[in-house]
Amino acid sequence: MHNLRRLWLALAAVITAGFLILGFTGREVYRKAPPIPERVETPSGRVLLTKDDILDGQLVYQSIGGQQVGSVWGHGAYQAPDWSADWLHREAEAQLALWSQREHGAPFASLPDEAQAALKARLQRTMRHNGYDAATGALTVPEDRALAIEETAAHYRALFGDEPSLAGLRESYALHTAAVPDAGRRDKLTAFFFWTSWAAAAERPGTGASYTNNWPHEPLVGNVPTSANVIWSIVSIVLLLAGIGALVWYHAFRRGEEPSDPAPARDPLAGWVLTPSMRAVGKYCVVVVALLVLQVTLGVLTAHYTVEGNEVFGLPLGEILPYAVTRTWHVQLGVFWIATAFLATGLFLAPAVGGREPTGQRLGVNVLFGALVLVVFGSLAGEWLAIKQRFSLETSFWFGHQGYEYVDLGRAFQIALFGGLALWLFLMLRALWPALARRDMSRHIVLLFTGATVAIGMFYGVGLFYGAKTHLSVMEYWRWWVVHLWVEGFMEVFATAAIAFLFTRLGLVRPDSAARAAILSTCIFLISGIPGTFHHLYFSGTPVSVMAVGASFSALEVVPLVLVGMEAHETWQMQHRSGWMQAYRWPIQFFVAVAFWNFVGAGVFGFLINPPIALYYMQGLNTTPVHAHAALFGVYGLLSLGLVLVMLRRLRPDAVWNEARLRVAFWGMNGGLGLMILLSLLPIGLAQAWASVERGLWYARSAEFLQQPVLEALRWMRFVGDSLFIVGVAAFVAFVAGVFTRRPAGAASAKPAAGEVSGMATPAASGAPAT
Repeated sequence: MHNLRRLWLALAAVITAGFLILGFTGREVYRKAPPIPERVETPSGRVLLTKDDILDGQLVYQSIGGQQVGSVWGHGAYQAPDWSADWLHREAEAQLALWSQREHGAPFASLPDEAQAALKARLQRTMRHNGYDAATGALTVPEDRALAIEETAAHYRALFGDEPSLAGLRESYALHTAAVPDAGRRDKLTAFFFWTSWAAAAERPGTGASYTNNWPHEPLVGNVPTSANVIWSIVSIVLLLAGIGALVWYHAFRRGEEPSDPAPARDPLAGWVLTPSMRAVGKYCVVVVALLVLQVTLGVLTAHYTVEGNEVFGLPLGEILPYAVTRTWHVQLGVFWIATAFLATGLFLAPAVGGREPTGQRLGVNVLFGALVLVVFGSLAGEWLAIKQRFSLETSFWFGHQGYEYVDLGRAFQIALFGGLALWLFLMLRALWPALARRDMSRHIVLLFTGATVAIGMFYGVGLFYGAKTHLSVMEYWRWWVVHLWVEGFMEVFATAAIAFLFTRLGLVRPDSAARAAILSTCIFLISGIPGTFHHLYFSGTPVSVMAVGASFSALEVVPLVLVGMEAHETWQMQHRSGWMQAYRWPIQFFVAVAFWNFVGAGVFGFLINPPIALYYMQGLNTTPVHAHAALFGVYGLLSLGLVLVMLRRLRPDAVWNEARLRVAFWGMNGGLGLMILLSLLPIGLAQAWASVERGLWYARSAEFLQQPVLEALRWMRFVGDSLFIVGVAAFVAFVAGVFTRRPAGAASAKPAAGEVSGMATPAASGAPAT
C-alpha cells in the first residue's frame, strides 16, 4: 500500500510538471508566432494584399479540405505539394528568372556559374530580409519581389481553377478541377500561401533563422538546418540511450519480484450477469465493424487516386468524391470507430466494475448511440458539402470542414461530439461510483480507469480553444493537444487500466500488482508524452524553445517501448495459465500484436522522424504515414478490435466462434499492414527523404519526382498489402456476423453455471434484451 501511495504521488507530480511545461512553453507559441501583417506593400506604397486577405485565404484553404489537400508547414496530405514549400521555390525561381532576363538577357540556367552565384546571393538577401515593421503593421517587399509574387499567385489561381493547361498537374496532385471555382476566393487563397512561405524564409529578428526554424530545406533561399536543430537532435539521442539503460536496469532489479498466483479453476467472467446497459453495448460493436469497413473502402479509393489522379480505372469518380473528400472521411472514420470501441468498452465494463446497474443506464447508452451516429454521418455530409464549395466560408467552418487533420469535422459537430463525450463521462462515473467508494486493492485500478475516463471525456474539449481565423501556429498547438494527448495519450492510459482490470477479474494478476504496473507504466508514458507533444511543432512558426522541449522529452517516449517484447511475452503466456483461458485466446493474440506494433510503429518508425534533424528533411513525406498507419491501426485499431472480441465473448457466451475466420482476420490485417508499409509507403518515404536532402523538400513533394515510373510502380505495389488487409477485414466481418447468427443446437442460456460467482450485484438483469 505504501508503494502504491508513492506511485500515485509520482503520477500526480508527472502530470503537474508535464502540463506546467506544456503551458509555459505554449505561452511562447502565442508570444512568438510569426506576425500577420496588416498589409503587404511595395516601397512605393502599392498594396499587394492585406491581413483580411490572408485570414480569409486561410478560411478558403480550410473549406476545400485544408490539410487533406497538400500541406502547409509540413502538416497535411502528401499527394499534392506542401504549398508553403512549393510557393517558396516557385517565387524564388520567378525572381531569378526576372533578374536573369533583365540583366543578362538569358535564362538563369544558361548563365555562367559566377553569374548564377551572384544572383543566388542576392536572392537569399531578398527572401531572408524580414521587412515587417511592428509599429505600422506593414510588410514591405521590393518591387521585383512583388512581380515574382504576382507571377506565383497567377499559377495558383489557374491551378485551383479550371485552366486546361494545368489539367495534367491537377491529375498528379489528385486535385479536382475548379477546386475553388470563385475567382475572389482564389485570390484570397494565394495571399494565405504567400504568408506561409514568407514566414518560412524571413528571419525571426535576432536569431538568424526563419520563423519556421529554416524549414523547409530550400538551398535557393538559404534554408538549411540550424545549429539548434543539430544540437537538440544529439541531445534527444543521448537521452534515448540513457532512458533505455535506466529502464533496463530498473527492470532487471525488479524481475521476479511479483510471483503470480494460481489461475482460477473456472472463468470468473462467466459469472458476470449482463445488465440491460451492457447488452445495449452490442450495437456499438456492430457499428465499430461497419465504420472500419467504410474506412478501409475509402482508404483503398484514396490510395488509388494517387496513381490515377481523379479516376478509378478510368471512371471519373473524383468529380463526385474528390481525393480531399475520401481522405478526410478515411482519416475521420479511423478516429470515429476507434473512439467508439473505447467508449463501448467503458460502458460495458463500468457496471461490472461498480457492481450494479444505475437507474436509466440503458436509456443513456441508447441516447449516446443515437447522438454518435448523428455526429458521424452528419459531419461526413458537411465535409462533402464544404469541399464541393456549397457553403459560405464562415458556414463551412461551422457545419462543413475545419480543414485540420484529425479534427476535420465542422465546429457544430465538434461541439456535439464533445457533448456526447460529456454524456459518456456522466454514464461512466455514475456506474463506477460504488467501486470508488470501496476500500479494497481493486480501488487503485478503478481510480486509474476513472481518471482516464475523465481525461477522455474532457480533453477533447481543448479542440474548441481555436477558431476559424486563429493564427496557424496557435491552432497547431491546440490541435496536437487533441491528436497527441487525447488520442495517443489518455486513450492509452484508459486501455492500460481496462486491460489491467480484465486481467485482475480473470484472476490472472493480483489487483495490487496490476495497479502498480499500470500506474508505473502511466508515469513513464506521461512523463515524456505530455511535454513530448511539442515534437509535432518544431517547424510550425514556433521558437527554438519548443524544439528543445519537444526533442528532449519525445525521445523518452520510445523508452518504455523497449520492453514491449517482455510485455508481449507475458500477455501471450496468459492464455496458457488455465484451460478456460483458450476462450480468450484471440483477444490476447490481438493484444500481443498491439505490443509488436507499439514497438515497430510508435517506437522504430516514430523515432525515425522524431529527432529535429530527421524531421527537418522528412516532415510532410511518406515516412509520416508509415508511422501513422503502424501506430494508429497497429496499436489503437488492433487494441480496439481485441476489446470488441472480449465484449463479444461475454455478450454472446454461447455463440460459436469460427476460429478459421479469426485466424484469417488476424494474419490478414497484420500481414497486410506490414506489406503496405514495406512494399510501398516506406520505400516511397525513404526515396523522398533522399530527394529532400539532395535538392529540397519542394522537389521531394513535386509531381516531377513523384510521377517517376519507379515511384508510380511503388504506389501500385500497395495493392498487394491492401488486398491482404481487405481479406483480413472481410474475415473479421464474417466472424462478427457469425457470432450474432450462429449458435450450437440446444445452446444453454447466458446465465452463470452453478457454483460460479457472479461479478454483478443485479442477477435479475440477465434476461434483459440486447437493445
